[in-house]
Amino acid sequence: MSYEAKLMQMKKLLKKDQPQKIPEVPSQRKIQSPQYEEQWLRAGLLKEENDLGIVYKRVVTYPSNYRHGHFTLSGLQQTLERWKEEKLSHPLSPDLNKPLLFFDTETTGLKGAGTLIFLIGFIEYTGSAFTLTQYVLPGPEHEAAFLYATKFWEEQKSIVMYNGKSFDMPMVETRWTMNRNELPPLLRHTEIDLLHGSKRIWKNEMDTFKLTTVEEEQLGFFRDGDIPGHMAPIIYQDAVKNGRAELLMKVLHHNEWDILSLVTLYIRSTDLLLNKKTYSTETIGTNIGKWFADLKSFDRSKAVLEQVISQSETRHPMAYYHLGFLFKKEEEFEKAAMSFSIAAEGLNGRERIIAYEELAKLFEHKLKELQKALSITREAIHLLKREKLTERFKLRMEISLANREMRLNKKLFPGEAQ
Repeated sequence: MSYEAKLMQMKKLLKKDQPQKIPEVPSQRKIQSPQYEEQWLRAGLLKEENDLGIVYKRVVTYPSNYRHGHFTLSGLQQTLERWKEEKLSHPLSPDLNKPLLFFDTETTGLKGAGTLIFLIGFIEYTGSAFTLTQYVLPGPEHEAAFLYATKFWEEQKSIVMYNGKSFDMPMVETRWTMNRNELPPLLRHTEIDLLHGSKRIWKNEMDTFKLTTVEEEQLGFFRDGDIPGHMAPIIYQDAVKNGRAELLMKVLHHNEWDILSLVTLYIRSTDLLLNKKTYSTETIGTNIGKWFADLKSFDRSKAVLEQVISQSETRHPMAYYHLGFLFKKEEEFEKAAMSFSIAAEGLNGRERIIAYEELAKLFEHKLKELQKALSITREAIHLLKREKLTERFKLRMEISLANREMRLNKKLFPGEAQ
């Protein structure tokens, strides 16, 4: 027998003698309640178990006439009806085919792979009442169960948040990814961010857009006995370590107020955005008109800006400024020139210079009044030295206006040395 044949025979014998592997049976997850469970339950939390672990929750139901600041929660029904009637595509418009959810989180930090979400809260509107559900994380070993309980994997929703597009939802996505081997895939939801909306509506009306400031100035809600937001992670860590739940409940109340304010802020923002009569201030109306223009809803923008002008006892130059661009787009050049002229008289800074430049363009290219165009260009050059402007903008406008002046001189005085 050859050497190779002997090796093959020995290999067969080895295979026969080798014990067969028994398939491993996956061990069942051992769900152990934390030592502090009794203290948390006494404080008012409820225990919920799923296949992935334990989570604690708090559930509160509000009647539809519940009042938060100046607004009752029942106003949401009218808000949704108005969006349905408008059929308007807008960053604040909900997807009416999906359940509406008002959502907020509390986290152990602001960034970093080790940052955990320890509290997720949301209010759902059922048609007859509003239900707040808050889930609290017992510890890192139960994070998959905590995220699973939100049911963000089960059904797509329209989710209303405050800075949620930049913080809350990216944080949920990160934590979901960290637990992807245990969780179903996270669904894509419609995201509505009221921080973005507040900045658009109340620009130049408010100095800061912290939610508590918006609550006081726009919603008429003032917090009594609230904890500072930066204390929430410290209180949570203490509740997990020592079981003390009294202060933890204050964190839940802090989160509850945040979410109730989302409901009423959504009502308030929609009231202003879809209003077709009068605006509380010309600045708010102008901001809304500008927002519609940026979204290319030009007819709606024009209607809003004209309403602002008609309700104002004095000319509101910023409304005329934005209206000028709409008239120019519609090729109503004389109306555009009149709007930019009023804007140039009443504005300061960057917008004033741009208004003069737009006037010069119109008189040069559309209205064919070159002498006016030259006079306006020179006025703009003079103003550049007086207005407070960024160096970058000033340099760009100096070059642009100088070139325009030179071109107009050539048109008006051909053959003369420039």
